[in-house]
Amino acid sequence: MNPWGAGRASEGVLAPPACARAPVIGGRHRHSLPMRPGDNIIPVPTALFMVQVKSECHFSNSTRQVHFLDRYIYNREELVRFDSHVGEDLAVSELGRPAAELWNRQKDALQRARAAVHTFCRINKFLESSTPTVTVYPAKTQPLWHHSLLVCSVNGFYPGHTEVRCFQNGLIPNGDWTFQTMVMLEIVPQSGEVYTCHVEHPSWTSPVTVEWSEKLLVHQMLKTCGLMPGL
Repeated sequence: MNPWGAGRASEGVLAPPACARAPVIGGRHRHSLPMRPGDNIIPVPTALFMVQVKSECHFSNSTRQVHFLDRYIYNREELVRFDSHVGEDLAVSELGRPAAELWNRQKDALQRARAAVHTFCRINKFLESSTPTVTVYPAKTQPLWHHSLLVCSVNGFYPGHTEVRCFQNGLIPNGDWTFQTMVMLEIVPQSGEVYTCHVEHPSWTSPVTVEWSEKLLVHQMLKTCGLMPGL
């Protein structure tokens, strides 16, 4: 996955051995560290050198708070990291300072790095489908022999496409990259009738159905009354 597009410019940088060329850091191609005045490129056996790139997404409070780190490690020593809390590249060691200064001057790539909290972390967090929670309940507690609205609530699912049979879909963002949809059916309940909410979603191998009937409402009302003080 390459969420940030083209990589940063590599002119004027020191090229590591061939096996370690062009590491991809969270989708950004950072070719090497900048060359300092007086530095020389010395051929060395490639087996002695290793470049590691670690793109880390740390989540808290569901996905509302995301901390993104893009770490550049050379021979087990971390040299440079992008920190989303700071919004720029930081030199972890003195050897990484020229690279941090160079990359922070590349404004377009820096903006893509800052956006990675959304375009890289949150998207990858939900690449695996989040399964919906389906509940059915009447919109009001008025007597069921009047016209009522029966609510089928589908919540906490990702991706956003879902189908609820016999109803119109309306997606509402939850604020954490999942969606919810809620549909209502006007009913005049009759004794013995059962209403079914049928939901299909890519995260399920088969549709899920949740039933509701007048008996269930009576049970819910009795349960609620039993929790009231003094009853």
